[in-house]
Amino acid sequence: MIPARIRHFLLFAALGAVGTLVQYAVLVALVQSAGTDAVLASTLGFLSGGVVNYLLARTIAFRSSKPHHEAATKFFLVAGIGLCLNGLLMTGFTAGLALPYLLAQVLTTGLVLLWHYAGNALWTFREAKAA
Repeated sequence: MIPARIRHFLLFAALGAVGTLVQYAVLVALVQSAGTDAVLASTLGFLSGGVVNYLLARTIAFRSSKPHHEAATKFFLVAGIGLCLNGLLMTGFTAGLALPYLLAQVLTTGLVLLWHYAGNALWTFREAKAA
């Protein structure tokens, strides 16, 4: 039997895959069609997928009853830090290690996923304990 926390992480990751699909579609379209720099294209894709991920995380993964103004503010602060991590990691992997941009993005996505889950589970959607 899989522990509840791991099942919850896997649900979060599976739902996040939808937003990630949006991110990758924007990334590839901008790099391949418009010749956009991979880091900039990744950042724009990250922002697009973020909106999708917020809605799915709030309604399905965490089933949060927090008001949107509170949950969205926290979610996008966590995502903003994730965006910075995304840019730093993509730069390190593509410019520093000279990895192909798609491999760099896969590695980056895995690392940023850990940050997003922790930030959202422990802060964004954490419900106050009843007294």
